[in-house]
Amino acid sequence: QVDLVESGGGLVQAGASRRLSCVASGHTNSIYYVAWFRQAPGKARELVATISWINPHRTYGDFVQGRFTISRDNDQNTLDLQMNGLKPEDTAVYYCAAGVRPTTTYYSGKDDYDYWGQGTQVTVSS
Repeated sequence: QVDLVESGGGLVQAGASRRLSCVASGHTNSIYYVAWFRQAPGKARELVATISWINPHRTYGDFVQGRFTISRDNDQNTLDLQMNGLKPEDTAVYYCAAGVRPTTTYYSGKDDYDYWGQGTQVTVSS
């Protein structure tokens, strides 16, 4: 069992930056890849960014366009998402997720993830 707790959400103005953090606890040695997903009202949950837990491989959703950076600290069992140049369309609940399927890279589908945090709301005003 892996528990994930996100923090850092809030209300920001368009163009601002925000850093989300996620702390993993429990059987963290079973984790192979982690990610941030987001879900806006009435829309499907989509991948924001994913990174391998054991090497630097990472990828981002097409909409990111260089604005966000995903990082992790294995010693602290933390996963961060630095978001710059926020837009109103970035408004969503952001979820931290972890997967335990053995791999040297990552998976991009939400169904590939085994553990989820409770989510943190990010609202970007225009």
